[in-house]
Amino acid sequence: MAKLVSYWWFLSFLLIFVSRIEAHPVTYDHSFTHECLSTPLKPQYNGGIIINPELNEKLNGWIVSGDASAALGESCDGNNYIISSKRKQSIFSQKLFLEENKLYTFSAWVQVSNGNDADVAAIIKTSTYSQSPGAVIGREGCWSMLKGGFVVNVTGPAELYFESTNPDVDIYADSISLQPFTEQEWKSHQDQSIENLRKSRVKFQAVDQRGRPISNATVSIKQLRPTFPFGTAITAHILENTAYQNWFLSRFQYTVFENEMKWYAIELERGVEDYAECDAMVRFAEEHGIRIRGHNVLWDDPRYQPEWVKTLPAAELTAAAHRRMNSVMNRYSGKLFHWDVMNENLHFGFYESQLGANASAVFFERAHKTDPKTVPYLNEYNTIEVSGIGKASPPKYMQKIALMREQGYNGPLGIGLEAHFPSMNLPYIRAAIDQLASAKLPIWITELDVKSGPNQAMYLEQIMKELHSHWAVEGIMMWAAWNPTGCYAMCLTDNNFKNLPTGDVVDEFISELTHAADSPGTTNCNGLFGTSLFHGEYEATVSLPNGDKHSCSQNFSVVPNEGAEKTIIFKIDL
Repeated sequence: MAKLVSYWWFLSFLLIFVSRIEAHPVTYDHSFTHECLSTPLKPQYNGGIIINPELNEKLNGWIVSGDASAALGESCDGNNYIISSKRKQSIFSQKLFLEENKLYTFSAWVQVSNGNDADVAAIIKTSTYSQSPGAVIGREGCWSMLKGGFVVNVTGPAELYFESTNPDVDIYADSISLQPFTEQEWKSHQDQSIENLRKSRVKFQAVDQRGRPISNATVSIKQLRPTFPFGTAITAHILENTAYQNWFLSRFQYTVFENEMKWYAIELERGVEDYAECDAMVRFAEEHGIRIRGHNVLWDDPRYQPEWVKTLPAAELTAAAHRRMNSVMNRYSGKLFHWDVMNENLHFGFYESQLGANASAVFFERAHKTDPKTVPYLNEYNTIEVSGIGKASPPKYMQKIALMREQGYNGPLGIGLEAHFPSMNLPYIRAAIDQLASAKLPIWITELDVKSGPNQAMYLEQIMKELHSHWAVEGIMMWAAWNPTGCYAMCLTDNNFKNLPTGDVVDEFISELTHAADSPGTTNCNGLFGTSLFHGEYEATVSLPNGDKHSCSQNFSVVPNEGAEKTIIFKIDL
């Protein structure tokens, strides 16, 4: 009996403990600034599990290899910071204990010496491998915020340190933070964000002709159109394949063409444009109420120019690019809601190498004047997919935006994130979007897919939820266009349009967004039924109980920022 009591006591304690974890998770801190400050801000989460995050206790908790006297700095206002210097053979680090089932968000404030901007990355080294939670462009004389995140594949000791691609600079670091989250906490952040950002509370009240409440009435809700844009790429195969059409049209209201709108697809031979296929796809989309992203006007990758473009001298290249812009943008003016104007111009620089460093700014300015109602977008990969120092890392993306502004383009601009994921790192995805959101520009996921592998569907499900839950993401486009010879990286169906596991993930996501699986509600004694709905256009039908044939239907909208809970009254004549 005593063992039984002890068992139930332990079980009760465990349930209470778990419920407290779920009910009171550590709040995630989305804050980020891209400004370079004279003094670093306080560490997020008070440093989390980092010992002595502000160096207020000198070098306590930090390990210094080499000259310890050169490892601690102090500013004129008395602020302490730690210094890593390859030149002086003084490197700092901190020992950590990390857990495989935790998600870690990291931040720090960084500065460099010697007058040159330098890429600086945080490094986490475990017993099996090293990875970078994130990177920043360090500057002399002011502090830049580094933000990132990671997971580990092994529980055990680890080491944190910083490194730069420039060995001649010293790295200063302060306000360092590492905060672990449980999987339950992370999911709670996502659920709360979706509930607060993407949904609103709605009440339905059923009353008779005298205004008296009707209890036990059935409330059925059908979504007509969602507010949150979600779509996938298509290929020209859809034009003559009824099964493809049926599969696509039953799921999506947004699309982008995989290749058919690109320059090399339309003007294979100089001066000979063939829009037949692209025109047919535009007509198909318009006939079915499908909205189209324009992809793309120009591509900065030298490999994807029409062959005849690659060898043009500068003056002829400029003229050809202008003709291309005028042709495709005027042809589809008013038919698209975005244009990827200069695709992948952080990774590549074909036009910059031929026409000057300001080529992107010049082309964006021309694009905006040509089609002023369509938002022009940058579009890049490995910004949220891969952490660390990279050509299109969040700091480099922000730097490109600032450069284009300096070069004279001050018109509308969007941030396109291709999102071709080789693996999954949810903390980094969230931190990377936090950084980009500081630009205060619209952010779209433009080409989402996940590399083939045994965890492809699971990764896709979790990544989609992470992206949808982030307040700064305004829409998601999949890069899963069907082709009988195989998809770019990820298919959603087989060649008979039967769902693959990835297709099931997408269907489940759509079902949640549209409330397709929700059961009808029932009014209470006051004739009321309340629920939380995703923003969009709806039709609701209230039917009387006990088999009564009387019913009433009406359309309504659920929009954000309505304040008080919306109440929709159904008056039914009995």
